Amino acid sequence: MQEVFVTGPLAWSPLLEIVSGGEMPGPTRPARLSGAGLDLGRDTCFPPLVPWSEGAADGILVDVPERILFDRVEFFAAVLGLTPVPKHIEVNGESLAAIAFLGDTDSVAGPAWDEAGWSARWGAIALGAATEIMAYFGRKDAREVQAHLQMVLARAAARAAAANTPPATVRSATPSSEVDEAAQELSHAGFFLTRTHSLRHPVFDGHVSPLLRREVFVATDAAIVLPYDPVRDRLLLVEQFRMGPYGRGDPLPFVLEPVAGRVDAGETPEATAQREAWEEAGLRLTGLEHMTSHYCSPGCSTEFYHCYLGLTDLPDMEKGRGGLETENEDIRTHVLSFDRAMELIESGEANIGPLVLMLLWLQRERPRLRSAS
Repeated sequence: MQEVFVTGPLAWSPLLEIVSGGEMPGPTRPARLSGAGLDLGRDTCFPPLVPWSEGAADGILVDVPERILFDRVEFFAAVLGLTPVPKHIEVNGESLAAIAFLGDTDSVAGPAWDEAGWSARWGAIALGAATEIMAYFGRKDAREVQAHLQMVLARAAARAAAANTPPATVRSATPSSEVDEAAQELSHAGFFLTRTHSLRHPVFDGHVSPLLRREVFVATDAAIVLPYDPVRDRLLLVEQFRMGPYGRGDPLPFVLEPVAGRVDAGETPEATAQREAWEEAGLRLTGLEHMTSHYCSPGCSTEFYHCYLGLTDLPDMEKGRGGLETENEDIRTHVLSFDRAMELIESGEANIGPLVLMLLWLQRERPRLRSAS
């Protein structure tokens, strides 16, 4: 039997059940590890336990009776970048030998650990991420999963955000709980993820569909922003190479788009829009107007767009460069007059759905925006 010390998110029983495979490990006891603390200086779903000479971490000591359960906990910890380290743990005044999982940073800051506050904000995301991570146990090396951890977290955040769906006043109010899912499997799992579902769903005549096998591209939410200068009546577009047109066989795979980016876990779509405007185009937005939030291709993808107009002061330039080298982004920016941008719809050069939608929204709202500037 191996005893393991866990604290913070890893000591949260709903998460520990997922990590252990649906069965809680053996008995648990309140415990303390001296010389360590949770790194609460960063706003993250899984704050790591790190060495801290002046601190002490309160958690639980878990009896792990089977090797497979320890392997599961170790795998999950490794995905989070934590290493198993033998430690002496204080339990009821005794010092017991156990394994703790520690990160390699040495900065601990911020408020004391607040499980209730953490679970209210991060709980649904943490459970979704843990479910995906543990689906890779025995299939992938932990380091490979760790390389895509931010995508795992963003997918989990998108699933949590999906609970805030608008009401059904015209469409059917039939809930997803009435879909009978017979099986689910991972078709592809890398930076991107594809799942195959075998299911039966309610049909409009009151019966149930035959068993269907459907693949879905499991994506993140995205924020899309069209930067617009109402004083000069011009806007900014970004241009970059895109795999979709290339894979379709389009001889011109470089496309014009609004600024866009993934909504990271713990980030609001508005914050993403502001961040991406700076990263892709070097723009500080003075305001945001929400246009629409919608699925982009509901027949095969979970991807969900939050679209905004970004008010800004556009520079006197026609073309520029942007993007992050760390994300292998190669972006060219274009500043166009409103009239020139609308010509792109007529010519078909504006062939990206969100761009067309956002230009038409701007056409409707432009008189209001210009009169207020």
